[in-house]
Amino acid sequence: MSSDSAYLIVNFGGPRHLEEIPEFLIELLTDQDVIRTGWPRGLQTVLFRYIARKRAKKAVGEYALIGGGSPIFQDTEFVAKAVSQNLNKKVLTFHRYLPETHRAFMEEMQALTEEQIIVFPMFPQFSYATTGSIARWFQEHLCGKTLRKLRWIKSYPRHPRFIACHQNAIRQFLEQRKLSPEEVFLFFSAHGLPRQFICMGDMYESECEISFRYILAGLSHYKGLLAYQSKFGSGEWLRPYTDEMCKKALLWHEGKQHIVFVPMTFTSDHIETLFEIEQQYLPVIRQQGFIAHRCPALGLQKEWIEAIAEIMHSSDLLGNDMLIRHKRKKCCSLCRGAFCCSC
Repeated sequence: MSSDSAYLIVNFGGPRHLEEIPEFLIELLTDQDVIRTGWPRGLQTVLFRYIARKRAKKAVGEYALIGGGSPIFQDTEFVAKAVSQNLNKKVLTFHRYLPETHRAFMEEMQALTEEQIIVFPMFPQFSYATTGSIARWFQEHLCGKTLRKLRWIKSYPRHPRFIACHQNAIRQFLEQRKLSPEEVFLFFSAHGLPRQFICMGDMYESECEISFRYILAGLSHYKGLLAYQSKFGSGEWLRPYTDEMCKKALLWHEGKQHIVFVPMTFTSDHIETLFEIEQQYLPVIRQQGFIAHRCPALGLQKEWIEAIAEIMHSSDLLGNDMLIRHKRKKCCSLCRGAFCCSC
């Protein structure tokens, strides 16, 4: 790794206030790496701009319940500054679905004089719908000179520091509540993905399973399961579904009274943890007589910030074009469904 390097932390971004929700959702739902219809770009944009505006009316109430906005933007900015101090290097940020931040980002990138730019995604498990989407945005918006400087950390699902951060966060959470392995069942909930994305070559599911196995392996005597949340549309997504598993807790709890949700793929708490898990999943578990908890995401923990700095220096690096999804033939009919066709 060159000593003449700048660093870039990339994330989705999230609405910083209620007024920003419609534009955030429009950017998200018109992203063809996230919503894959196979339709012409213009048609998809028109339809999903309408869907986004309609969805925004409901989302306002959800975000209002978690403080009036998403913590992701501020968390990412805080982490970048902390990592910059750790490395004594310049660390920029990019927020994919916050278009109001893009102009300043472009100006900062063009002003960099370093020979290479190390890109760290806040997505531990790779997907073309997350890290790949940002790589495509860079391909379409950055100049060739800047693109040639980009060196990506693709993912880090089994990196020892990432695994240790999760294990220690879980241990600390349980110790604070004086909970023992005999009492606790760990419910690892990852963000879902359409099944067809996996059939078309996305490695997200396998990397989620790797993280789950490695984290649980270091928590001796604890039992756990992995499920997937946040399904959108009518197509087949990765199973088991978190919401369905919550309804069946009596079938898998293995005699444990305390069920602890672990947001394994979320490095910052936001709408999927603060609202979806708290308001939609924990109550269902509690209605069946269990005591349900949510372990916080890694967020701003000092150990996580130190881990990011180490991962930046200990990972293989890839060029930007190696992370972009290319169109392939249609997948099998078993995973065909609304909003997930990749033809």
